[in-house]
Amino acid sequence: MHLYTYSPSPNGKRVGVVLKEKGIEIATTEVDILAGENLTDEYRAKNPMSRVPVLELDNGFMLAESIAISRYLEGLHPEPRLFGAGFEEQAVIEMWNRRAEINFFLNAAAAFRHSTGIFQDRESVCPEWGEIAAELARTAAEAFEAHLAENEFLAGDRFSIADVTLGCALTFARNTGLDVLDNPNLAAYFARVRARPGFAKDAS
Repeated sequence: MHLYTYSPSPNGKRVGVVLKEKGIEIATTEVDILAGENLTDEYRAKNPMSRVPVLELDNGFMLAESIAISRYLEGLHPEPRLFGAGFEEQAVIEMWNRRAEINFFLNAAAAFRHSTGIFQDRESVCPEWGEIAAELARTAAEAFEAHLAENEFLAGDRFSIADVTLGCALTFARNTGLDVLDNPNLAAYFARVRARPGFAKDAS
């Protein structure tokens, strides 16, 4: 297998955390999205959506989308189980992963992209939407704050892919100026997540 990624990006980081949690080493090529290396014809042949990461399987198939890649890695290396054991736990983890991604992660990313215009050479930018997205992310953070008052991790006492998603999203938000860690339960949760093997030695 071969991984094409941009490690500092939230989705690149998400797969990176899964690899570390499972102790998997894969040959990796960094694709600099800031320099537009993901927009070349060569890279689009791997992923027509021009996104990172992409995992090239041993049979040559190009598997894109960070959660799909993480599920594939879980199939190869089941332990530790990040997607749950049994249909009920898997459903609960999926619920919280979707909430972390849709309600917080995507809004934090939109706030950064539209407020800064970092990719204005390749996408339409709306600063007003950046402000709205930032407020939506803050509102979502309040919901996680309430939930984490009584839960160690999002789906209970098991660290899961939902925590990988929210941990990476919180790191991204903090690093881009959308700091919601004034919420005490969320701040304590973030410290627990950052102490995990997948986040260890991660200075960003």
